[in-house]
Amino acid sequence: MSIFKIGVIIIFSFAFSIGVYSQNSILSTIHNIEPVKNHYKELKKLSNNRRTKFAWMDAIVYPTDNYLNFILVYALNKPYYLSSSQIDFIMNSVNFPANSSEQTRAELDFLLDLQKNRTNKQVVRVMKLAKIGYWPHKNYTKTDDRYENNLKDLFFMIREIAGKRYDAKSLPSTSKLLKGIMNDARLLEFVLKFNKIRARPYHLDSNIKPLQEIPTPSFASGHTLWAYIQAYALSELIPEKREEFISLAYEVGLSREIMGVHFPSDDETARQIAHRMLLLMWNTSTFQKDFKAAKAEWRK
Repeated sequence: MSIFKIGVIIIFSFAFSIGVYSQNSILSTIHNIEPVKNHYKELKKLSNNRRTKFAWMDAIVYPTDNYLNFILVYALNKPYYLSSSQIDFIMNSVNFPANSSEQTRAELDFLLDLQKNRTNKQVVRVMKLAKIGYWPHKNYTKTDDRYENNLKDLFFMIREIAGKRYDAKSLPSTSKLLKGIMNDARLLEFVLKFNKIRARPYHLDSNIKPLQEIPTPSFASGHTLWAYIQAYALSELIPEKREEFISLAYEVGLSREIMGVHFPSDDETARQIAHRMLLLMWNTSTFQKDFKAAKAEWRK
């Protein structure tokens, strides 16, 4: 049994004990996570353990001098749907393959192959996706000149899949739900990044020339995390669009690899975490209340 499955069982048991998980208050269970596929499936078969021959690589971490310091504040935020203990549990339940491992070398080679074959069309698309991302601090006050664009980014996946007519004003309950989800996603993202301090791919292999250098550690991918947790949540609101939401989330994750800024294991871990986060959120009365209100908007 995987450590994630053990963790979910433990936390669900805790939820029973405090009366959060009640069959009378829970709408239904969520969809199961899709099996590992694409290049992740093959890469995960390789050993993620340290290799003595390349042990020097294991001392390489993300350089602290490159930190975008204000981002550290996100790791100190209070969770909205999850509890602090659940955030800590997830953080302690995952890790990345050793820098010196067979898996990491294969991931670096995969990134080099993407770099060699990326097209101008791909570059335009991935750089567009790189700019997408809802940030709670930009939503703090309407006087922030980034406020409206930030809300537009909050609805990026909905607009891409369901239609451009949808936005935060026309779907206020959906907006509230997504804001709560993104609060916890950003919190967990940076708790992970600054506790694990994984080096970026270009720190391990100088042949990797990223399209953009990123001022935060690599593990796990924040873009992939928000893309998948929104995809999973939105596919519960609009189940007939699930495949499309999942495909878009995969594209967002792959875009970070095409850019040369994330390892495939950063993205696959983010996918797994996103589903576990939604499972835990789902079993709280606060999330269920917000989800029911959002679901009602989509029935109109």
